[in-house]
Amino acid sequence: MLKKAVCCIASLLFAAGAQAQPYLFNRAPLEEVSYAELPLGAIRPEGWLKEQLKRQADGLTGHLDEIYPEVMGPDNAWLGGEGDAWERGPYWLDGLLPLAYQLDDAALKEKAQVWVEAMLASQREDGFFGPSEDRSDVPGLQRGNAQDWWPRMVALKVLKQYYMATGDERVPEMMDRYFHYQAATLPHKPLDHWTDWGKWRGGDNLMMVYWLYNLNGDRMLPSLGEWIHQQTAPWTGYFRDGFIFREPGDVHTVNLAHGLKEPIVHNQFAHDGGESIAPVEALGGHMGKTVAFPTGLWAGDEMLQMGAPTRGSELCTAVEAMFSLEEILRITGTPFWADYLERVAYNALPAQIDPAFMTRQYYQQVNQVACTREHRDFSTIHGDTDVVFGTLTGYPCCLSNMHQGWPKFTQNLWYALPDGGLAALVYAPCSVTAKVADDAQVRISETTDYPFRDKITIRIEEVKSAAKSASFPLRFRIPTWSEGAEVKVNGKSSGSPHPGDIIILQKEWRKGDEITLVFPMHLETETYYEGACSVYRGPLLYALKMEEKWTEKPFAGDDLKYGRTYWEITSSSPWNYCLVPQESSCQVKESPMPAFPWTASAAPVTLTISARTLPGWKVVDQVHFNRNGLDDCGEKTKIELIPYGCTKLRIASFPVRWVKEE
Repeated sequence: MLKKAVCCIASLLFAAGAQAQPYLFNRAPLEEVSYAELPLGAIRPEGWLKEQLKRQADGLTGHLDEIYPEVMGPDNAWLGGEGDAWERGPYWLDGLLPLAYQLDDAALKEKAQVWVEAMLASQREDGFFGPSEDRSDVPGLQRGNAQDWWPRMVALKVLKQYYMATGDERVPEMMDRYFHYQAATLPHKPLDHWTDWGKWRGGDNLMMVYWLYNLNGDRMLPSLGEWIHQQTAPWTGYFRDGFIFREPGDVHTVNLAHGLKEPIVHNQFAHDGGESIAPVEALGGHMGKTVAFPTGLWAGDEMLQMGAPTRGSELCTAVEAMFSLEEILRITGTPFWADYLERVAYNALPAQIDPAFMTRQYYQQVNQVACTREHRDFSTIHGDTDVVFGTLTGYPCCLSNMHQGWPKFTQNLWYALPDGGLAALVYAPCSVTAKVADDAQVRISETTDYPFRDKITIRIEEVKSAAKSASFPLRFRIPTWSEGAEVKVNGKSSGSPHPGDIIILQKEWRKGDEITLVFPMHLETETYYEGACSVYRGPLLYALKMEEKWTEKPFAGDDLKYGRTYWEITSSSPWNYCLVPQESSCQVKESPMPAFPWTASAAPVTLTISARTLPGWKVVDQVHFNRNGLDDCGEKTKIELIPYGCTKLRIASFPVRWVKEE
């Protein structure tokens, strides 16, 4: 059956084309939402974002089946083989497939199609799909718990994206059969029957149930959603009470990233005010002085920890937090979530992957002055390989799961509106082609060097309609950090928006119309663990610039399970500085914008700020955080800060000292 399915790939790819799918909004009894995803491929990356995605295609994402063949090769159980049978194959596809359609890359589409066909062909008569046979352990492979609910949650997301790109009706038909299987099976085999990952990540399952309900109206699906919600960890209670943040250690940090969206997803059916505010209470309240990191993430290596800047943060946490934030933003439309999404995407994500997209860290540290194979005080350790850059270093889940971050961010740059309009709530260089009011089609370009620059130019490039124009609204978010934002339409001012506003521009749009958004970026500071100070400008966190020396080293013997080689990064740059508030000063220097901005040598912005040396701050356990309040600072100096996402070595949480007035 698999061979027959694979044979029809070429014709399916040809037929897929760019079929515009109808925008999918909630149907009753789900609450109304203001934003809907566009078809996959309608939004194309441009500028630095296109360069980022091309590097993914040329690097690990486009070639993981060659680099990691023991798992992603033809013997994978999701392809009908006898190899890996759990989450890693679907993880890869969850990033590979959207990347293929956003770049319109035929070779990547063909790679993804093999997996899609195998998933569809694997469905049994009872509705179950995917690997079903547990096999004996093989080092480096996950061949047990083949029927576990959790990896199917990932596979469902892959298939949904495929449908959004192609309109292949086999997908909703297959999902409908699977969800009826789930409804019959969950009462005696709940989400934690095989492993407990499904219990913690049930929100991913729930959102797919609601998606299909909005598509086909099957009244069984909301009832299935209640079964899934009841078997999922009680995230609303956790977030509202805050105990897991005050006494961390029992919650896996990636589970927290998944769980972030569950209350908001379920609230579409429950209409419960407590669910709607629970994630805000968590991120905007309880986490602040406990587990929070200045990157927007939280300490967790792998288990949730207090937010000391030398704790780790897993790469899977970054990409899953981004996906949860994207889903929350689409449902709520609240600017707070757009700000938060940009903070994670533009700081944590690029810092943890090398510029060629060929290696990554398992954990990143906010204060990271060396990436070496030495012991660090992490809750979970993997041969002390967790902060070096490699392929299988740390644990292989992140090698498989890292690929979704930038493609899904790209997919959420524009949304459709129920009134026939479009909305941009997060910003990056791109273009979008979409249907709008009165069945017109428009192509819009978004030209910008954001988040490094404050100007965004939106231009109507094409209007396909009988009148060569179309009347529809465009909505834009004003970031909460931007005082004095400017909005102009064809050079004329369009009001004085306030931070946190969603502005609406309604007119008869024609080719050549241009909107200019300017979001002034002011210097701000925030305090975190033990009063440590972090510096921001706009959506970007800034960190101490350090020289980076990359050295490739081999693995041998039993350590070959971590890959053939790894890269350590060291520096001779001094790093032990503190900030003195009463001596603060800052100069901003903008450098030419490179094609790829996420490196220390090509950082597009540099802040030169006042600081003092801190001679007593030494390397202990690979930088022990130096407590505030001591009268031990040294000489005045100037230090350079660059965007956190451009760094691999850095200090981003600075001790604060108060000195006596002379």
